[in-house]
Amino acid sequence: MRQHSGIGVLDKAMEVLHTVAESPCGLAELCERTGFPRATAYRLAAALEVHRMLGRDEEGRWRLGPAVTELAARVNDPLLAAGAAVLPQLRESTGESVQLYRREGTSRVCVAALEPSAGLRDTVPVGARLPMTAGSGAKVLLAHSDAATQKAVLPGAKFTDRTLAEVRRRGWAQSVAEREPGVASVSAPVRDGRGVVIAAISVSGPVDRIGRRPGARWAADLLSASEAITRRL
Repeated sequence: MRQHSGIGVLDKAMEVLHTVAESPCGLAELCERTGFPRATAYRLAAALEVHRMLGRDEEGRWRLGPAVTELAARVNDPLLAAGAAVLPQLRESTGESVQLYRREGTSRVCVAALEPSAGLRDTVPVGARLPMTAGSGAKVLLAHSDAATQKAVLPGAKFTDRTLAEVRRRGWAQSVAEREPGVASVSAPVRDGRGVVIAAISVSGPVDRIGRRPGARWAADLLSASEAITRRL
C-alpha cells in the first residue's frame, strides 16, 4: 500500500483506485495486485463504481470512471467552478433536482447536477447526453443557438420556433412531461461576461410536486442563480 492516512477503508479504496489507474483489471487480478481478500476488493470496487470513480470497459474490467476527470475539470473550468458555488443554494431553496447543461452540437450534456436529500428525484447523471428536441433546458439552449442548429433540431422537436421566440422574450423556459413522463422542469440561460449564452441552469422534479406551471414557481430563483453564476464568471 502506497501511503497510510490512518483511515483503513480510505487507504484501501485509494489502493484500488491507483491499481486500476495503472491498468484496467477484473476482480481476480485486482485481488492479486492489491493483496486484498476477494470480498474486500469487490466491496471497495463496487462502492467506487457507484460513485462513478470506477467504471467498466467492454470486457467488464474496472477502469477509472468519469467522476475522476470531472473533479479534475472543475479546477480549470470556470463554469463548473461557478456552478459548484451556486447550485447547492438553488437546490436548498427549491427542494428539487438541479442541473447545469451545455450544448454540444445538436445535443445537450449535463455537466453538473445535485439531487434533493429526500423524496422523488429527477436523476440526470453528470455526463448524460440528452436530445435538444424536448425539455426546458433544450429550449433555452436552442433558443440561443445559431440558425443552422435550430434548423437541424426543430423538425423533430416537441416545440416550435414560436416557442423559442417566447423563451428569448421572457428569459426562461418550462416543460411538462416532454423529456420524460411525469417530470416537469424550468430552465434559464447562463451567460458569460460578454452576454453570450453558454449553458442552461435547470430545476426539475415530479409533476405531482412541482406542478404544471413550474415557471411560475421557480423562474425567479433560476434567474437569480444564473445571474450569480455569470457574476462569478
